[in-house]
Amino acid sequence: MNFIDWIGFLGVFQILLAYVLNVSGKASNKSLIFIILNFTGASMACLASILLNYWPFIILEAVWALVSLYSMIVYKRITV
Repeated sequence: MNFIDWIGFLGVFQILLAYVLNVSGKASNKSLIFIILNFTGASMACLASILLNYWPFIILEAVWALVSLYSMIVYKRITV
């Protein structure tokens, strides 16, 4: 595996970890850890897709990261 593969692998791992934590009841979809894992994971997967110039996943992961960023902003407003 090359460097780009590792970036993508770690990003997808974080997204899947968030999903597993949510499904197993360990993290709510409104918890900060869930939101952060999705944001960082989607951002890393998006970066890997950009480096590979693979547009379908650039769009998918960019939207995923933006939705997660929005969730972080909402979370911050609620907790402050």
